Amino acid sequence: MEKIIVDKTTSESLDDYWEYTRIVGDDDGGKLFTPAQYEQYKKRVVPQRMSNRLYVSFGVPGEAMECKLVGPETQCFCAHRFKQHKTDFEVDACGGPLALPCQVKGCRCTAYHYVALNGSQPARCRCKHTARDHSEAGGHPCNVCTSCSGFKSPWTCGCGKPSHAHQTLVETRQQRQAVGKPVGREVPYRAMGGLTGFSSLADGYLRLAPHPGPVTQPASEPRRQEEDDMAYFERRYQERVSSLYYLS
Repeated sequence: MEKIIVDKTTSESLDDYWEYTRIVGDDDGGKLFTPAQYEQYKKRVVPQRMSNRLYVSFGVPGEAMECKLVGPETQCFCAHRFKQHKTDFEVDACGGPLALPCQVKGCRCTAYHYVALNGSQPARCRCKHTARDHSEAGGHPCNVCTSCSGFKSPWTCGCGKPSHAHQTLVETRQQRQAVGKPVGREVPYRAMGGLTGFSSLADGYLRLAPHPGPVTQPASEPRRQEEDDMAYFERRYQERVSSLYYLS
């Protein structure tokens, strides 16, 4: 593998571009905003993202466990990413269910619908065909066979509940706070969905503590002045691991 070395200026430019893509996404139509356009875009969009962020998850309604927290790259039933769906709203949606339609030209998806994974592969329908073989329109009938009137998977989640008991859930910050769910810090990035921290990347049952009862853990030292980010998080991780015990 070829090693690429960049200077400080180039590194900073790459960081700026990475942040630009996280904030703007596809809203620039494939043509980079000018600095003035970029600043104007941030003034218009960032405040509403801070106040009207929507948290998207996949789980059983009424259950505390969120089986999957949706992030920008999480695929929809229509095969497009969550970040390619409408996620910015000028008014806080405090009412009923909110649809997040796909914004890719020609896609008939009217609402983001998470498709569960069976290992690394998408769960299949009872008709043996994948989600891609089904229509992205409402009802999701199969495009390959005539006997399937809609996508129904026999897959069972790690929480122990069947696929049909799960739904894609869309919540506001206020709704999550009311039931004690984490909301994370306010960020300007597009389509963050349900991600509030590193643990959000794991499935719901993996986020459960691996011990049968509460464990007394000594308080961690504050961050040391000489520690960089990686050293600090590694120390915290090792402290947490050493405080847990695993069943043999």
